[in-house]
Amino acid sequence: MNTNKSLISMALLSALSLMSATAIADSPTAYGRLDISMTNSDQGFTTQNRKEGTVLENNLSRVGVKGSEKINDDLQLVYQMEVQVNSATNEGDEEVFSARSTYLGVISDAGTVLIGRNDTVMKSSKGDVEAFDLTNAAYNRMIAGQDRKADGITYYSPTIAGLFTVNGTYLMDDNFEGSDETQYALSVVAGDKKLKNTVYYVAGAYNTIGGVDAYRGVGQVKMGQFKVGGLYQHTESQSYDQKEGDSYFFTVTYDLNGVDLKVEYGRDQAGFGKFIKYNSAVASSADFNQATDVEVTSLIFGARYQLSKSTMLQAHYAMYDGEYQIANSGTVIDLVDDNIASIGVRYNF
Repeated sequence: MNTNKSLISMALLSALSLMSATAIADSPTAYGRLDISMTNSDQGFTTQNRKEGTVLENNLSRVGVKGSEKINDDLQLVYQMEVQVNSATNEGDEEVFSARSTYLGVISDAGTVLIGRNDTVMKSSKGDVEAFDLTNAAYNRMIAGQDRKADGITYYSPTIAGLFTVNGTYLMDDNFEGSDETQYALSVVAGDKKLKNTVYYVAGAYNTIGGVDAYRGVGQVKMGQFKVGGLYQHTESQSYDQKEGDSYFFTVTYDLNGVDLKVEYGRDQAGFGKFIKYNSAVASSADFNQATDVEVTSLIFGARYQLSKSTMLQAHYAMYDGEYQIANSGTVIDLVDDNIASIGVRYNF
């Protein structure tokens, strides 16, 4: 009798296991990332939590779920829900989660449409040219346009003539009552940002989102073990006529037996980045909004090593300095320099 019960139990467990495996196979994909660095900064102007000294930084660790479902032969539903997880540092005591890309969309022969919160096509136009993305040396320390926005519609075209795509972001006007501008971004992209299918990547983008009008050109090419890239951007404030300027980044990456050695030089003459915004030499938000004649430079050295499929080690040293005026006053104000050393680990699951 006990033997029969055991056999029945084993059969039921086997059936449940098969059902669970099938359910998991058909269910959405859960994923996440833990990205933690130990950082020493003279001033903390560019660190994730804007703290000086030796601190732990949470480099946008996140958890999410994504998936797709075939509607018919011509239409596929796609979705993603993602949040940033701040628990690893003190910031998580007050805000454990913060918003990241969350959208519902469809894919068809006419392209992909996503509705919700997503990176603007201005932001995504940078491809992989940004050498120190998701760290305290990311592009947004120097320039505007690196936005992830909610209440938006994003469109990615299919590849046209086998060469390029045309993409757009539109934000719903009535959900952004604080702006008098129609907020949208456009981009044209050619090549492969990973430089695997092609040895080049080029993009052009225009943006009216986030209180600025901006034009951007991006390019990167692979030559043997080298990757050489650059970004140019012209940015103008929509509120202060005198605040505008050009920004440049030049990046070289060299693959040394699996270790990516990287150097990036940046120069900003527009004054919309976090380095100047949070610099102690800038007395108020009004002064930041009217910053003109900006000259900010950055020089960053670093390396990344893929320890395993899921784990990456990274380190860099960044130097920032610069000056500006307030509304073309003629009085030059020196920004306080900052030097940042950082070493960390990124784990994807």
